[in-house]
Amino acid sequence: MSDISLAGVGVLVTRPSHQAAELSAAIEAAGGHTVLFPAIEIAPRSPQDVEEEVAGLVDPDIVIFISSNAVEHGLAWSGNGAIAAVGPATAAAIEAAARIVDIRPASGYDSESLLEEPALNDVDGKTIRIVRGNSGRELLANTLRERGASVDYLPVYARRVPEYSDDDVAALTRRWRDGDIDIVTVMSVESLRNLVSLLPESCRALLAKTPLVTPASRVIKEAIDRLPGCPATLAAGPGADEMLRAMATLGPHTSGQNS
Repeated sequence: MSDISLAGVGVLVTRPSHQAAELSAAIEAAGGHTVLFPAIEIAPRSPQDVEEEVAGLVDPDIVIFISSNAVEHGLAWSGNGAIAAVGPATAAAIEAAARIVDIRPASGYDSESLLEEPALNDVDGKTIRIVRGNSGRELLANTLRERGASVDYLPVYARRVPEYSDDDVAALTRRWRDGDIDIVTVMSVESLRNLVSLLPESCRALLAKTPLVTPASRVIKEAIDRLPGCPATLAAGPGADEMLRAMATLGPHTSGQNS
């Protein structure tokens, strides 16, 4: 990433605190500065509660992990089924735990990409467990059921809106008004919705004018619906390098955008 320069560019990073380090470090290495404001918080369920729920489920033929959070808090309950990962970050988390990823998208990092894999097209009569948070998209489960599979969910964590004091929000607003935030990064629709709900009306107006970078086309659609005119750029993927390259396409004009 040495060829990427974000000199003088301020980037709002909205990932959960424990997942923001790689992107933040990459932004700083490229000469930018990071403003951390997590718009989503991960709260794991108690292992006892998960264990009790698993006891009532049928042993799966395939276990699908939706995210690295699902891996961190749910890999212990994968059973002996084939392991599937929605994207490269999830697959990397599984492999870091010394487990084998049997099914992964040939390209892409979402449910649509995973559903294209042959192993998930021939699932008639199979039991599939989806390990995820307390809620999420239903596309994966609905499609697999249409293909003849029996699908159950195993929620292993909850996603919550973080709590911020009035002083925290006021400090962010001041930095935005002072031109210290030139780009906003958002990884999911839920994060965008949470961010909008956390900001005061005056700051939402700044958000609507600030370039937004995301790896998800669904986020861009949500941004257009909620923040008409919001300039949004689609990154090639959720990795730090892919996000930085998308930011770099915005050019030096992003610096001081809101000043």
